[in-house]
Amino acid sequence: MADTAQNLVAAQSRSGKGKGPARRLREQGLIPAVVYGLQAQPTPVAVDPGAVMKAIATPHKRNTLITLQLEAGVKRVLFKDYQVDPVSRRLLHADFLEVALDKPVLVKVPVVTTGRAEGVAAGGILSVSTHEVTVEALPERIPVQIEVDVTPIKIGHSLHVSELTSPPGSKIKYATDYVVAYVAVPEKEEVVAAPTAVAGAVEGAAAPAAGAAPGAAPGAAPGAAPAAGKPGDAKAAPAKGGDAKGGKK
Repeated sequence: MADTAQNLVAAQSRSGKGKGPARRLREQGLIPAVVYGLQAQPTPVAVDPGAVMKAIATPHKRNTLITLQLEAGVKRVLFKDYQVDPVSRRLLHADFLEVALDKPVLVKVPVVTTGRAEGVAAGGILSVSTHEVTVEALPERIPVQIEVDVTPIKIGHSLHVSELTSPPGSKIKYATDYVVAYVAVPEKEEVVAAPTAVAGAVEGAAAPAAGAAPGAAPGAAPGAAPAAGKPGDAKAAPAKGGDAKGGKK
């Protein structure tokens, strides 16, 4: 556990609600906060945002056990939720969850993979589908992280949450046996065939053959005469024995 003095945050009671009182608190260097948990009614307080960020600057981060110092005494709390300014990213509001040191709580704990999967060595691709799991533990026994050894995962196989080992003093909780990590089969690269010369062959076939007479039908032999009746044909010669006017001599 981290040093308790480092995780001590002073808090003062507040009565005003709404944007006006919240703005006045921020002008004083404080932010509005609410303590939920053991009491029936939430407790509105005001805290120093810098002190809150310093308190959770531990390996446990948001799962750090904080001692909230109030006028009436102390409360042991976890950092539950918060709001930040979308531009400056400064802390604007905080919610705390009061806990009892002898009662377990449910928290989200990050997942960290270790080792090199057998499937990766065989050419597969490791994918981690779960980056945090729900853990039940006493407030002072919350683990920093859940280490997941992916070494046994073969290509095409997966590791489920039921196969994980809970750290001492905690228990991993889940409703369904979901996949934590798996090694996918690599996709084969699609081979694109080179374009054939069909287009060029069609264009060459459409062009007239060398030496073909104008107007000749496609495919006609070079030098063939135009078909009869076509524009440009020679006039028929007069019949034998007749003059140009068709009468007899």
